[in-house]
Amino acid sequence: MSDYELIYWSVPFRGQFVRAVLAFAGRSWTETNDSSISKLMSGPVSAMPVPFMGPPVLIDKKADFAIAEMPAIVLYLGETLNLLPASPPLRALTFKIVNDANDVIDEMSLNGGRDMWTETRWQEYISRLEKWMTLWEETGKRHGLSSDTGFLLGGEQPGIADVITATLWTTLADRFSKVDAVLQGTAPMTAALSRRISALPPLAELAARAHRDYGDAYCGGEIGASMAAVLNA
Repeated sequence: MSDYELIYWSVPFRGQFVRAVLAFAGRSWTETNDSSISKLMSGPVSAMPVPFMGPPVLIDKKADFAIAEMPAIVLYLGETLNLLPASPPLRALTFKIVNDANDVIDEMSLNGGRDMWTETRWQEYISRLEKWMTLWEETGKRHGLSSDTGFLLGGEQPGIADVITATLWTTLADRFSKVDAVLQGTAPMTAALSRRISALPPLAELAARAHRDYGDAYCGGEIGASMAAVLNA
């Protein structure tokens, strides 16, 4: 029997952060298929495991508890699986990173596809994306990160901040060559950290599974198609 059930679409995007934390922690989970998710979302709120507008939703089977919203899910897993730093400042910084990552993918999907990517929009966005990347680079610099050693918030072992960082940037960079080029040029330490963390066996296996199960898809619908068309050289 698996430890958790994850309700999320058959794409990486926001659910990949939850998958990555579960894989990093060595936990097992099953996933709900897309048609079941659609049925659940269109049904009454009273029938939901937790009231939610959209996935991801995580159900902790042992605790009989469900929680929605990616940052809240990561907080829950961090607390219950003892994955968070001990000090309040580092815990706060960890969740700042989680929320920053959530904001970045909202922007990369143009707020869930309200607009579609064009070359003009991409050129106008590059400077803002570079600024996002420098937030990671400066955070790592302040905690002793270098191109080949260290972690985003310091310490001797990788933590949730590193897992979220690696999941954000490698999932994007592996699918969109223009994002990869900006990352390498703007935040080389962040890029190197992301590759080191993504090479950990459970995360490498998760990434391989994502490519096997979802192909080159990042998110669905027309916005996913426009990202694929515009964000690759």
